[in-house]
Amino acid sequence: MVDLVKTITDVFPTKTILVVGDLVADQFLHGSISRVSREAPVFILRHEETETRPGGAANAAANIASLGGGAVPVGVVADDEAGRRLCDALTDRQVGCEWITEDPGGTTTTKVRVLAGQNYSVKQQVIRIDYENPTAFSAQIHADLGGSLRAAAESADAIVVSDYGYGVLNSDLYEEARCLAKKYEIPLIVDSRFRLREMTGATSATPNQEEVEHLLGAEFTDADCLRLCEDLGYESIVVTCGNRGMVVVEPGRGTFRMSAIGSTEPVDVTGAGDTVIAAYALGLASGLSFRDAATIANHAGGIVVMKKATATVTATELIESLTNEDLLVHSELAV
Repeated sequence: MVDLVKTITDVFPTKTILVVGDLVADQFLHGSISRVSREAPVFILRHEETETRPGGAANAAANIASLGGGAVPVGVVADDEAGRRLCDALTDRQVGCEWITEDPGGTTTTKVRVLAGQNYSVKQQVIRIDYENPTAFSAQIHADLGGSLRAAAESADAIVVSDYGYGVLNSDLYEEARCLAKKYEIPLIVDSRFRLREMTGATSATPNQEEVEHLLGAEFTDADCLRLCEDLGYESIVVTCGNRGMVVVEPGRGTFRMSAIGSTEPVDVTGAGDTVIAAYALGLASGLSFRDAATIANHAGGIVVMKKATATVTATELIESLTNEDLLVHSELAV
């Protein structure tokens, strides 16, 4: 039996994961409701603070670093306040920004969540405002991304593709990532919200249930998942099913289901998929099987959904969760 705790403590810190994809600035605007406006029947929010956290591919990179690995993001930010705040947030989390391309005339993809409430009460999200690049990235931007990808891949132990549909991952850049993973004989793991069928030939992917339903229909079966995995040319797929856990799909081995870790009533699922793929990629880069890597990812996901806003999981938290489950299993066996 593989010692997962030893892998996390001893092997994770030796691994570097390249994350290529859509970098997002997740901003949380906190404020207190002071009164009702005279201009319209709406509340007036007194601004308290705006916090910027890494989102999208940047969140996956932040989680890799938080779990003890080396994270190298490859993506695009604009020369704007959100882009600068995002890079600062990554730097604060020990994630380097040297391979991030700057788009001088663009807009950093930003999701502003407005959190409001009375003084001393829990703030609730009342609206989300998205800022996206108004035009497609230029050929020069994609050429720069390709150069960064090739340079960063030289020292990578796995490549994560994080595609949120904001334009970074075109077919050429994905093909470059696939060829580099093959060249260096390292895992390539895909998380694509809309285009999984276009990203063939990877090692594995981590779609959620909704994304699989979009591909296979609401009543998909284990056999459907196995056929999808084979059609894509993957060695495995891990389907995340929210509070119903995960399904590990491996052609030749069938499917393996694991229950959700912790509470089935999450506090906040924002960015949970980024945490899952971060832990999963570190596991595969460390030589774990798909099922063992998914076990670690399942625990990481169970931890992060109990935190507010876009969050990360630490190696200490992950080890504690794995240890507690092991103690519970042994206690049940002894009864």
